Amino acid sequence: MHRNFFSVLRQKDAIFQGFRMASTSSIQGKLSGKVAIVTASTEGIGLAIARRLGQDGASVMVSSRKQDNVSRTVEQLKSENLQVEGMVCHVGKAEDRTSLIQQTVSKFGGLDFVVSNAAANPAFGPILDTPESAWDKIFETNVKATFFLIKEAVPHMEKRGGGSVVIVSSFAGYTPMEFLGPYSVSKTALIGMTKALVPQLSTMNIRVNCVAPGIIKTKFSEQLWKTSAVKDMLMQMIPMKRIGEPSEISGLVSFLCSDDASYITGETTLATGGIPGRL
Repeated sequence: MHRNFFSVLRQKDAIFQGFRMASTSSIQGKLSGKVAIVTASTEGIGLAIARRLGQDGASVMVSSRKQDNVSRTVEQLKSENLQVEGMVCHVGKAEDRTSLIQQTVSKFGGLDFVVSNAAANPAFGPILDTPESAWDKIFETNVKATFFLIKEAVPHMEKRGGGSVVIVSSFAGYTPMEFLGPYSVSKTALIGMTKALVPQLSTMNIRVNCVAPGIIKTKFSEQLWKTSAVKDMLMQMIPMKRIGEPSEISGLVSFLCSDDASYITGETTLATGGIPGRL
């Protein structure tokens, strides 16, 4: 009788311990113990991604070209009890990219995720009117800097046994926008870069995926959604009939970083409110 009594207690204790472990895991978050870099992460989509990765348990290094923006964002996210640090980084400068990676590894002990979100678009108008300097700026920032940031981060991710890279492209990479021609072409290049990186990164257990947002309510895109005539035209394109929010991209990025996406690499996922995309 006593043996049966203590056997029942042990079973109950085992059940309680399992429940407690599951609860702790849930509280810690699916990215607990991981370290992420998010470029251009002091506003808009980048800020939403940094916040979500932090909420899901990761330690996050935020960055921007301006110290005031970095300081404000770090203070804001730390007030939300998230594990973040920040530093100035102009992704177009090789020394800034190197410093971003080195400081992240130094502060957090390693690197697991890279989210390349930084982009530039100095030209708005017919594509044939775009000067060479604008093409250079767009491709230096959007394409070349993305590649070399990933290249420099890869050895640190490999040391951790693998990781995840997420590149932020755009639906315009599939369907170029008339007055954003060079920008659209750069975003097409990022979709191609994602595919090109897969064979080599897969041997290192590093996954690489791309997200292609539609029209998202950010300062970067306000020329599109703040102008009534343009917004009315966009509403005809979007089946869901609304502009997206940055938080609607961040959950997708967190998923692609997590073990829930452990068999997904080389893919570009559209988040457009229904705007179709084909390359």
